[in-house]
This record gives sequence, C-alpha cells and structure tokens, in this order.
Amino acid sequence: MKGPSSLEELIDSLRCLPGVGPKSAQRMAYHLLQRARPGAQRLAQALTQALERIRHCEMCNSFAEEAVCALCRSPRRDKSLLCVVESPTDLAMVEQAQCYQGLYFVLMGRLSPLDGIGPREIHLERLIERASGGEVQEVILATNFTVEGEATAHYIGELLRAKGLKVSRIARGLPAGGELEHVDSSTLAQAVVERREA
Repeated sequence: MKGPSSLEELIDSLRCLPGVGPKSAQRMAYHLLQRARPGAQRLAQALTQALERIRHCEMCNSFAEEAVCALCRSPRRDKSLLCVVESPTDLAMVEQAQCYQGLYFVLMGRLSPLDGIGPREIHLERLIERASGGEVQEVILATNFTVEGEATAHYIGELLRAKGLKVSRIARGLPAGGELEHVDSSTLAQAVVERREA
C-alpha cells in the first residue's frame, strides 16, 4: 500500500542526509508526523531560515550570515597564519582545540577527480588569491589524512610554494593518551617517521 505522496516526498527528502537510508528516513518521517509535530514545524522553519540567511563568508568561505564572518573580522586573530581545512566541521574542531589563533580558508570539499571534484569545485583560485594577498606568511594545510585529503594538501602546497609562501602540514601520529598496543600499524609507522627531538 502506497502512502500519501507528501509522506513519500518527506521520506525521500530525509534521505539526502548523510548516513540516512530508506528505513531510517521512513522512521524519522513517521516519528516527526506521529510524535513530534511541533519539532517538525520548528525544523521546517529553521531550515527555511537557514537557507534564506546563510551564505559563504567572502574571506574564509565558511558559513556566515554576514558578508564576512565574525571570526574573519576579529582583531584578535593572527592574520599572518592561514589554516586550510576541508569543511566547517573541521574548522570547528580546530577552534575547539584552542591551539590556533590565525585565520582559515574552508575548501568545502577535497580534490576527487573520480567524483568530478576538481580545483574549481573547492575554490582554489580564491584560496590562492587570499594566501598571496600580502598579509599571509604561512599556510597550514589541515586537510584530512585520506587519499583525497593528502592529494589535496600536496596540490595546494605545490601551488602556494610556487608563489613563494611558507607551507606547513599538520602532523599525524599517536593520539594523546593512546597506548601503542591499541594503535594501527600505519599510524604507529607515521609517528615514528615524523618523530621529533625530545
């Protein structure tokens, strides 16, 4: 038995969320309609409001309601440092760690030719323009340690070094509080290769 077309549309729409398959989308839709109608209304309003107000910051490319986000406008940030991350969630994690006081550029993805994601899709021309504007002294590449993230970091690094900029890459290795017996061999090998003087 087929349900109402608006219900089918709701279920199908929920499937756009990461990790949500047909069964999960169906459970969410039924829950919103059956037990959480006020929550569903609030969700609909919040989505509409976000879609109307949120855009990309003209400087860092992250999400903002203004042309330039509060972080980029802050006089407390070190304008000589530019950290390149893949997504706004990565930016949030670096900020949460409270270890960095410079500015950011958010790629909104990573190079992945098989998925049709090239330099234009991750706004590389904007990054190069921003980094070579005169204020930035060092660019810190903080892309993920996936095949695509490594390729993206390498590609960006080559472009920026050609412009005479200092480029660094975040280190990888053992997590704080980690025990050697519980670490995978590639992480351990990388920690040994990237060791530093004690």
